[in-house]
Amino acid sequence: MGDGSEIVVGVAVIIAVFGSFFVSASAGLGGSLVLVPTLALVLGTKEGVALAALLLGSNNIVKLVAYRATLPVAAASKLVVLTVLGTFIGAKLLVATPDAVVTIAVIVSFAVALVAERRRTTMRTTTIAPALSFAAGTTSGFSGTSGPLKGVAVRSLGLDRLHTVGAAALVSAFGDITKAVVFTEAQLLGRSAYLIAVASIPLMLGATLLGRRFNQAIGERRSIHSYGSGAADPIVVFDALWRRVRGAIQAAAP
Repeated sequence: MGDGSEIVVGVAVIIAVFGSFFVSASAGLGGSLVLVPTLALVLGTKEGVALAALLLGSNNIVKLVAYRATLPVAAASKLVVLTVLGTFIGAKLLVATPDAVVTIAVIVSFAVALVAERRRTTMRTTTIAPALSFAAGTTSGFSGTSGPLKGVAVRSLGLDRLHTVGAAALVSAFGDITKAVVFTEAQLLGRSAYLIAVASIPLMLGATLLGRRFNQAIGERRSIHSYGSGAADPIVVFDALWRRVRGAIQAAAP
């Protein structure tokens, strides 16, 4: 790979990292949909999943500070515990599974997540939320993303928009930190990975501040139409962001 190609790849990775932090801060979850495929292509599947977990876990700590006033600790505590348990099992499975199988799992999880979010998969049954959290953790630990499961589990709590994002941040933070610990022990994460995480702190801070403001902006507009916590869906963030980009392009066109 020539110097020019390396620069292009480096810029693409930086954009993906910032984009994942922004989406995660805006919706509370969904950052892995951007970051895991990008890092898996550049570094390899297992290494990409591992570095994504470390970066997203670090970013989730920043999110916990940003959303500290709307963290529903009591409501989300059971989801957090079961997510951590499932994540630990899933991450251990990833370490022991051949790369080809993990690659297939990442592709399938990514595709299912996009379809499910596009269809606004939702469920207002609090009794099933713990089971969904365990399944989400296992899926996330094994493939890097939980698909639609985590979002359905968090939204089933029936919280308002900002508390839904806060609950998602809590669940995601503990899940990603659990993955990072397992992957570090398995030597999928070394000193260089942690240096990358430290170097990414300015991106985390900037993306989190912008993402929180974006969440509030789209939430205020959607509340007029009684969409409730739907403003916390990743696909809503993608759609709103695309409309803004498209509007800017149209405004700049002659």
